[in-house]
Amino acid sequence: MDVLTKQFREIGSKDLPMVGGKNASLGAMFNNLSSEGVKIPNGFATTSHAFWLFLKENEISEKLKNILDQLDRTNYSNLSEIGEKARNSILQGELSEALSLEIIKKYKDLGDGKNVEVAVRSSATAEDLPQASFAGQHDTFLNVVGEKALLNAVLKCFSSLFTDRAIKYREDKGFNHLDIALSVGIQKMVRSDKGCSGIGFTLDPESGSQNIIHISGTWGLGDNIVQGVVNPDEFYVSKPTLLKGFNAILQKKLGTKEKTLVYAQSNGHSSTTNLNTDKIKQDSFVLNDSEIMMLANWALKIEDFYKKPMDIEWAKDGITNELFITQARPETVHGAQQVSKTTEYILKEKGEVLTTGSAIGTKIISGIARFLESPLDAKKLNNGDILVTNNTSPDWDPLFKKAAAVITNKGGRTSHAAIVARELGVPAIVGTKNATEKIEDGTSITVSCAQGNLGSVYKGELKYEKRELDFKKIKLPKTEAKLILSNPEQALKLSLYPNNGVGLLRMEFIITHTIKAHPMALVNYNKISNKEVKEALDELTKNYTDKKEYFIDQLSQGIAMIAAAFYPKEVILRTSDFKTNEYAKLLGGVDFEPVEENPMLGFRGASRYYDKLYQEGFKLECAAIKKLREEMGLTNVKVMIPFCRTLTEAKKVIDEMAKNGLTRGEKGFEIFMMVEIPSNVLLLDEFAELFDGFSIGSNDLTQLTLGLDRDSEYVSHIFDENNSAARKMVSMAIKKAKKCKKVIGFCGQAPSDFPEYSSFLIKEGITSISFNPDALINGIQLMNKSESEKDLRYSN
Repeated sequence: MDVLTKQFREIGSKDLPMVGGKNASLGAMFNNLSSEGVKIPNGFATTSHAFWLFLKENEISEKLKNILDQLDRTNYSNLSEIGEKARNSILQGELSEALSLEIIKKYKDLGDGKNVEVAVRSSATAEDLPQASFAGQHDTFLNVVGEKALLNAVLKCFSSLFTDRAIKYREDKGFNHLDIALSVGIQKMVRSDKGCSGIGFTLDPESGSQNIIHISGTWGLGDNIVQGVVNPDEFYVSKPTLLKGFNAILQKKLGTKEKTLVYAQSNGHSSTTNLNTDKIKQDSFVLNDSEIMMLANWALKIEDFYKKPMDIEWAKDGITNELFITQARPETVHGAQQVSKTTEYILKEKGEVLTTGSAIGTKIISGIARFLESPLDAKKLNNGDILVTNNTSPDWDPLFKKAAAVITNKGGRTSHAAIVARELGVPAIVGTKNATEKIEDGTSITVSCAQGNLGSVYKGELKYEKRELDFKKIKLPKTEAKLILSNPEQALKLSLYPNNGVGLLRMEFIITHTIKAHPMALVNYNKISNKEVKEALDELTKNYTDKKEYFIDQLSQGIAMIAAAFYPKEVILRTSDFKTNEYAKLLGGVDFEPVEENPMLGFRGASRYYDKLYQEGFKLECAAIKKLREEMGLTNVKVMIPFCRTLTEAKKVIDEMAKNGLTRGEKGFEIFMMVEIPSNVLLLDEFAELFDGFSIGSNDLTQLTLGLDRDSEYVSHIFDENNSAARKMVSMAIKKAKKCKKVIGFCGQAPSDFPEYSSFLIKEGITSISFNPDALINGIQLMNKSESEKDLRYSN
């Protein structure tokens, strides 16, 4: 006899044809992961047999076939009408007495004889296959209480097999509508309306990087994330160092979380209302560090159980303060494939930025902006237009195939719309806050998702370039090919390119764009007299009791994103190398920087680190480095000292680092030095006794060899890295490093600009060459060619 319901403890992965992907997954996790500490709320599910029996007993199948045969499969002009007819045909049916009694009995068992709150979830039997997410296609009803309300919710779930979006989705994926059954999961409710909830991915949802666990969350029910109503908190965790037992939280991004979705008083019916989130909760993270770590560890266990990247939903009960996993499905965009090729988009001109937000995808698209208030405005959107709206929900799905790109005021990178945009390959910028105010309807705009996680909308149609990159065809040369990086937003994507790590990580970008404040202004806050500066510093550091901790936290998080993306490959971090005029531009900087006639040759690099004017600022840099190496476990980070003029200065800096807990040689800690002053070249064998390796900075080395300021409009035309004197300096540095058996890399601009320069470096015996991201692939090809020519010379 075919069963009508099954309890979670009776369900496993093999039962997908019987209970659908969602319920099969819940049952499998409940049975296999509960003993591992992963909390799954208990429940039961109706079976596919119960659904087929319902259709048969109410004579609905033939009606559905006739209704669906009338669907306009070209323009889907009557999709809404067909969907409504199909749903009504099911809602007019009645659940059999046998099914109703089974549901009620198991419901009572779930609550030990009492009416308990339950979540009633739809689970289609073709759902959550590796090639299709079915995310948000069918309905879920929350906080359902009582027998009558439960049976009504089950019937509504049956009817949701034919939501407009589900019909269109199955058409797009080639599924036969009448081959799919609907199982209903009835699960003990987690009171996240009084707590928080969210989504997790066991890879980076944008780049597909397998080194990352990404978690997002908001106050109240998670539907606000799915519907794109709020900009959630985001947490990035390093998977490799988490596995080694470190506190692997890389980055925490505070979302605005303007709304909190809670249950309304509804006499047993599933009703919700959105309340304004109070300011204190908006400014607070929904999870503390131990909870982030717990969820990340659970995510690892779930991924290990399924042996594939997963998309997970979680909830925290605000009454018991317990965390739970409420769903898990295979990740459908990146999980089924390893990144082996990509299309690189490069913006070729600058334009007026209208708004920015979280970038979904990596494309650049130009088109006409079209404002739509709801899916009912679908006729306004032409093929190739850019959809601009407040926020999207699953009802918008049929419009995504017409839109060239999507821009929303609200929503995060784990909203349902973001998931579907990725799956369809449609670029999107979500959470702009002001797109509908800043973009004029009917005007030409350019959407760029090609600059990392931050997407930009530009006025007008800007020129851009597309390059097809097939990584399988690119062989890394014997000489290491590394990247020059500064922006953490680009790290995850670039880590998937062929590379040997990061040869130069510039710290200054993180200080300028993320921290924004001068470190000494944070150390000596009470000495600042300017009221406006103090107010701005207060706003930046509002979530920190100690302003110095703000600098350490933000700097370590920025570096950590890059280090984790490339882990375990080497990442060489250059300590701060601002000039005094550049440092003065930071918030509060004018109070702590001297005014110099020629900052290029003045108080910069190593000279600052032991000087009382910046000593406490360098201490903060060291604290950030120590944190990411020792707490986060990112021991692939090595430190490089810039503009170190003398041996005495080198020793002072090394001693200063040791005072701050960074002792060369301890726990594998290595210190490199930039070779960018003639004294570095001339005394390289002596510097080699103090440092573990070197990297040639050809910009400074060239200008100091030629005795010019490359920023001077009067003599900058003389600057030339190909000058024979400059090349002799480079050649001498390489030869001396090799003699001392020290690695020496090159991280200047010359190999990117001059193809023959790579050949020169390889001929001299350079250890590694680092390129800007846009020059990496071409640089690797030039290196391979140079090595082939070198081998040919030797063989002859």
